[in-house]
Amino acid sequence: MKTLVVYYSFDGNTRYIAENIAAETGADILELKPVSDIKNRRFTKYIWGGKQVVMGKKPELQKISINPQEYDTIFIGTPVWAYSHSPAVSTFLSEFEIKGKKLALFCCDGGSKGKTFSNMREYLKDNSILAELEFIEPIKGDEGKAAQAREWARAVIGE
Repeated sequence: MKTLVVYYSFDGNTRYIAENIAAETGADILELKPVSDIKNRRFTKYIWGGKQVVMGKKPELQKISINPQEYDTIFIGTPVWAYSHSPAVSTFLSEFEIKGKKLALFCCDGGSKGKTFSNMREYLKDNSILAELEFIEPIKGDEGKAAQAREWARAVIGE
């Protein structure tokens, strides 16, 4: 059984969780990287990121050499922007037809996942969603989040 972890990370939170999931499961890992990403790392990043979500933007991604259809189980991770998944994840979900897979969805945020998972499920109707998990500020000095991600990943793979 082949497992893949796909994620986009802006501030490193989603990367932190994705790397722990991949390490625990032996999964391949695919980081989604927009050709042109938001440059500002201060407060205005929320304005620019939220605007992209609201406007339905789907940024061009750097070349992806992994074919998700070759995997049985896929973990998909995103930061929460404007109470939804990131535009980079929207691009991935719209460009790659993912069908008949076992999926686990995760998100990282500062306190509210909003409609992140329900919006992602709209793209992923022809799959089996095994689990969904929200991580609140995982890299703010909380080692427990890594353990939580690893335990969750083990449970998903064990299903």
